[in-house]
Amino acid sequence: MSDTIEKIKCLIIGSGPAGYTAAIYAARANMNPVLYQGTQPGGQLTTTNEVENWPGNPEGITGPEMMVGIQEQAKRFGTDVRDGWATKVDFSGEVHKVWINDNKELHCETVIISTGASAKYLGLPSEQHYLQMGGGVSACAVCDGFFYRNQEVVIVGAGDSACEEAHYLSKLCKKVTMLVRSEKFRASKIMEARVRKTENITILMNHDTVEVLGDGNVVTGVKAKNKTTAAIFDIPATGFFVAIGHTPNTTIFKDFLTLDETGYIVNTPGTSKTNINGVFVAGDAADHVYRQAITAAGTGCMAALDAERYLAAKE
Repeated sequence: MSDTIEKIKCLIIGSGPAGYTAAIYAARANMNPVLYQGTQPGGQLTTTNEVENWPGNPEGITGPEMMVGIQEQAKRFGTDVRDGWATKVDFSGEVHKVWINDNKELHCETVIISTGASAKYLGLPSEQHYLQMGGGVSACAVCDGFFYRNQEVVIVGAGDSACEEAHYLSKLCKKVTMLVRSEKFRASKIMEARVRKTENITILMNHDTVEVLGDGNVVTGVKAKNKTTAAIFDIPATGFFVAIGHTPNTTIFKDFLTLDETGYIVNTPGTSKTNINGVFVAGDAADHVYRQAITAAGTGCMAALDAERYLAAKE
């Protein structure tokens, strides 16, 4: 074996709540976990200003502060946290091979994948500005809807998730305007019917978002375009929610792991196990339903316990 190849008992790919929680449990079980942080150390929560639904923080906590705390806890128990990201894998043999930054080769007894998923955005400069400012753009109504209670918001999307999030917002907000970019919903009939019968949801079919309006710091409205008449008008709003889907960060695993039609890793129900023995998945890389920090952390725990049991059975 080449000197450039490193043997690892438990490799964790990704550093959100799932990855760091897996690391805490794996380290406490003397599995000597090595965690590579990936292209976004700390995951999606590092772009979230306020987290009010994480247990144990009654006053709320910022996303970056929360992730630094979980990282420090993982390191306290001995997790080797490293910079870098996985660029290639080979799960065809008993030894699980992973390449970091295209040049460092790792041979792993177990691998926990917690690479997450990336929210899709419209790509408008104004949208990205207020997303980075933390001033009114969000891709998660369940995460951030509470901050807009009794206010007016706009949501973009046409699928089941968009309808579900619009309905969720309707219970918190004074008014929800739903912009559907085509002439029909992609959602199931039952979800479409639910939003259509909700009194404080206004649905604008065949409308595009032209610009997210604001004062430079926070959102004050949305400029929309009626694609039928070409009329452009402003919608007052303090929040702009984007619900056009997520892209799971799983491309490098597609030749070895079973993925669903949208790219999420398929796990054995009730476990974190994938179709490859010794390879486990946690967090949003396999979860297209809940997508919450707390559920990601829970599956991180499951993955570490499953990995520990897998190693114990081999002894």
